Order: sequence, then structure tokens, then C-alpha cells
Amino acid sequence: MVALTSLLLPIFLSAVIVFVASSIVHMVLKYHASDYRPLPDEDRTLAALRPAGLTPGLYHFPFCTHKDMNTPAMQEKYKQGPVGFMTIYPSAPPAMPKFLGLWFVYCLVIGLFVAYLTGRTVMAGASYLAVFRVAGTAAFLAYSLGPTVNGIWKGQPWSMVIKESFDGLVYSLLTAGTFGWLWPK
Repeated sequence: MVALTSLLLPIFLSAVIVFVASSIVHMVLKYHASDYRPLPDEDRTLAALRPAGLTPGLYHFPFCTHKDMNTPAMQEKYKQGPVGFMTIYPSAPPAMPKFLGLWFVYCLVIGLFVAYLTGRTVMAGASYLAVFRVAGTAAFLAYSLGPTVNGIWKGQPWSMVIKESFDGLVYSLLTAGTFGWLWPK
């Protein structure tokens, strides 16, 4: 068993490496540029939404309870469309420092759980490959499989889910490599 305190460096460094890699993916490679589309006639659509007084949160439309889902009136609303989810943020420019900070904390938390699982299953002095396998699998579960839920339940396009899962694979390999490299001897 390897103590978490002896894994602080790989936890932190893997988070930094993943953070930098994700910045490269989104700012340099740009293969996510096609993930989002503009609203048709955006100015008019936004002007129509403003009077509704939407507050930040996740909205589902047309809204119904499970009890009402199969009523004829609700079925007609579904047929007429549109049907979807909408996330509303506070009315302000995107809070990129906040989002980036939360992303880094998320990477640290994943690193912490990777360290916990790997530290409980791989002994100190283990080979690079033994550490890489366990750390990589744990990181893959967190970084790559999570986006699938949005494809299943929230209608996120599968092309986007696949790209996010591929990103997660890259982040998992980087995390596994960092843990394998810095594993206590």
C-alpha cells in the first residue's frame, strides 16, 4: 500500500499536465470548433427569451412530470417541438477564470482518486507498466466515460461525445504516464 501523501507530486503534476493538454486541445487543435451551432435568427430568438426572465439553471422543454408525459396534450407538444434542454448562465461574459479554476480542481480530484485506487492496489517499487495500467484505467473511467451520459440523457450529439471521450483517453494516458514516472520506488 502506498500512502496518499507520497503521491502528492503525481496528483498535482498530472492535474497540471492535463490542464495544459486540454488547453492545447481547445485552443490550438480546434477540432471541437464544430461542437456548438448558433441559434437560427439569434437576435430575434434571444429577444423573445429575455421577457421570460430566465434565471441561471437547466431547463427542459416542453416541461412535464412523469405523470403527464403520456397525456395526449403532452404528446402533441412533443410532436410540435422543439424538444430539448437549455442551460442558462448569468447574464455576463463567460467567467473563464472561474471555469478554468474549477476544471483544474476537477483534475486534482481525479488525480486524488487515481492515487487512492492505484496506491491501494499497486505496491511501491512496482514497474512503470503496472502503475500505468491501474492509474490509466481509473483516469479513463473519470475522464472518458463521463461524457457518455450527456449523449444518452441530454441529447448531446454523439460526434461531440466521441470527441470528448477521445480527449479523456488522452488525459488518461497523460495521467497514467505521470503516475508511472513518479511512482515511489
